[in-house]
Amino acid sequence: MATPQDDARAGLDALRRGETKTARDLLLRALEGGEAGTSVLFGVAEACRQLADARGAAAALDRLLRVEPRNLAALIRRGDLHADAGDSRAAVSFYQTALRVAPPAAQLAAATQQELDRIRAACERHSREYADHLITQLAKRGFEPGRSSARFTESIDIVLGKRQVFVQQPKYYYFPGLPNLQFYDRSHFPWFGALEAATDAIREELLGVMQDPTAFRPYVEGNPNRPRKEEAGMIDNPDWSAFYLWKNGEPVPENAARCPRTLEALRAAPLALTPNRSPSILFSLLRPGTRIPPHHGLVNTRLICHLPLIVPGRCALRVGNEIREWKLGEAWAFDDTIEHEAVNDSTETRVILLFDIWRPEITDEERRLVNGLFEAIDSHSGQKPQWEI
Repeated sequence: MATPQDDARAGLDALRRGETKTARDLLLRALEGGEAGTSVLFGVAEACRQLADARGAAAALDRLLRVEPRNLAALIRRGDLHADAGDSRAAVSFYQTALRVAPPAAQLAAATQQELDRIRAACERHSREYADHLITQLAKRGFEPGRSSARFTESIDIVLGKRQVFVQQPKYYYFPGLPNLQFYDRSHFPWFGALEAATDAIREELLGVMQDPTAFRPYVEGNPNRPRKEEAGMIDNPDWSAFYLWKNGEPVPENAARCPRTLEALRAAPLALTPNRSPSILFSLLRPGTRIPPHHGLVNTRLICHLPLIVPGRCALRVGNEIREWKLGEAWAFDDTIEHEAVNDSTETRVILLFDIWRPEITDEERRLVNGLFEAIDSHSGQKPQWEI
């Protein structure tokens, strides 16, 4: 008398020979006898699908995926069943899961890679069709890409998976209730115009500093009184260097004396004056081929400002979802507590003027209280904090 294992082997052999009905009957009998391996369940699903028994195929695949939820072939076939039934949204959910769990291409057989290419194309097609549908429907409500609310447009990109949601993640202090903005609109900073008008004077002072090859120090320096962090190779790395005019709330007298016009150009800026912490005002240098890894700033009560001074091209900053290239003499402000990274893909050095200002939503009272909090923290230990801009 045949055992369930015998029925399973015979059924899979019949399936390979194209004897679909025989294969289904044998495999179902194997299941009834207790042989419920994933190969048997997948064989039942394949046989049922070829016999146009979508319900039977779905039942077998669902049972398989309860046991092995990352089974690549089962995820693809379950998606195919939804696609055959006209439910493209459900199909894509299974296809996307399959794409996420698939091993690297080098580990896959050619046939499996072709299947992944097929479902990837299906996902892309569904995404385009879905986006077109949404835009068409929204147009009836007056929506116009590029002209309607930028915030609403960004929300559509999030719905469509074109943007990831990035939030403030300060490493030291979080002030609640502040808007989650990556780059700030220039309208918040009417003094930008005067600063940008001084670009040539500031750049001239920078070039004078750069005549001294020892003037710049690595932006991230190791501290013997603290555990050493890897920081993706940035510790003590001169490829990302700084020349400080102010550092952690105090002027660096010998450096500040070399750049009086730079400091004069910042007279109208609402510098984030916090003892032992800010502002820091510096020339930030990024050598060719250098990439600053993704990271978060310390406090969300401030913004970081850049004024580009030497920009060879192919140099960019990503803050959250938005990537911008520096342009000579065009300032911007961004929230550095949102994940950000920078790259110099050119063959020349990039240098910007970098400084921190109070966030415009923070009131005078709140500025005073925030400073009071930090002073109280410092007074507890009697030591200056370990700080970095």
